Amino acid sequence: MPQITPDFSGQTVICTFEMTPATAADLIEALQDAYEHCIRHQPGFIGAGLHMNDAQTRIATYSKWRGREDYKAMLRT
Repeated sequence: MPQITPDFSGQTVICTFEMTPATAADLIEALQDAYEHCIRHQPGFIGAGLHMNDAQTRIATYSKWRGREDYKAMLRT
């Protein structure tokens, strides 16, 4: 998992998703699949982490990219 450091000069992206406990497992699986098969292969990707709260009502993703343009290019693919 990437480290949070004050001297990082690339692009950091944090996304949050709210769901019900009944849909949490499906969403975390879909996100893991996206990172494994697509996102991590994009130019400029450094690393990411996925976190789910104990109540299974919120998932947060944290990713690091070499630069903003790399992240924007991934969104266009």
